Amino acid sequence: MNTVEPSGSAGPGTAARTLRRPLGWLYLIGGAIGIAASAALMLEKLASLADPSYVPLCSVNAVFTCGSVMDSPQAGIFGFPNPLIGIAAFSVVVTAGVALLTGFAAPRWFWLGLQLGTTLAIVFVHWLISQTLYDIGALCLYCMVVWAVTIPIFLSTTLHNLERGYLPLPGGQVLASVLIRIRVVIVAVWYLSIAALVLQRFWHWWEFA
Repeated sequence: MNTVEPSGSAGPGTAARTLRRPLGWLYLIGGAIGIAASAALMLEKLASLADPSYVPLCSVNAVFTCGSVMDSPQAGIFGFPNPLIGIAAFSVVVTAGVALLTGFAAPRWFWLGLQLGTTLAIVFVHWLISQTLYDIGALCLYCMVVWAVTIPIFLSTTLHNLERGYLPLPGGQVLASVLIRIRVVIVAVWYLSIAALVLQRFWHWWEFA
């Protein structure tokens, strides 16, 4: 028997569709962008392996040089190129988006699975950000695209799960109802915080470029 998600004054079906469709589009579009960026980086990696003298298209200057990032140990922390993780993970996100847009009334386990995946992704992304800035000392444009799409996917998934009561956080539904109204601002501040770290880290280069 299908479980109907709780709703407000509108009918249950209408409320569920209202929640599903924005997330569905976010998963579909954000996931597709993530796949494209991951695939592009994977192609660059393969080209570099085939020709050691190859200069990746995403290496444009001393700061934005994905070649340095691709050659680092962090780029294959699990024993294979990180872009393969992105291709696989974002494919799942796209599939989830298509399912929601076609009217799939996702059960709790579906949302908790997405929560686990997006949480692992956001932790991994921020670890990579710290490694990129303070260990590798270079930026990868394709990687930054992945960062950019992972953040709203994680945030929207978390707020949805809090609002629906799928995450057992005291006061989570009330908190989510407030944060959902300003989620665009939250994402913007998140982006600006990362941009500030980038500017601070490479300020010497911007100053004398």
